Amino acid sequence: MRHGLAVMVCCAAAPALAQDWRPLAGQDIAAALAERTLIYDPELQVQQRFFASGRTEYTFGNPRWGWWEVRDDAYCSLWPPSDEWECFALALSADGRSVRFTGAAGDETVGDYSE
Repeated sequence: MRHGLAVMVCCAAAPALAQDWRPLAGQDIAAALAERTLIYDPELQVQQRFFASGRTEYTFGNPRWGWWEVRDDAYCSLWPPSDEWECFALALSADGRSVRFTGAAGDETVGDYSE
């Protein structure tokens, strides 16, 4: 996860609480993210907005713009200046309030819906 979401929130993301998670695929991933905002750390005001257009804005201090899309049942993101897409498995918490991103190496980042 050199360029993806987990790198950007590595120090700010709270550890995942022990709970049940429902894996998401295909259009369920798009529905879980499009036009939504995830909060990774409320104290540090770390958040990410996902636009239906495929743009995404990550904010931790200054905003940073990237791209997101669903590929082969995974969430994938691109953060310039890198030209490499990174993909993550996505899961929704049992209570529907949180989304968990899991990278190829098993690293996890959890975000809570802002609304």
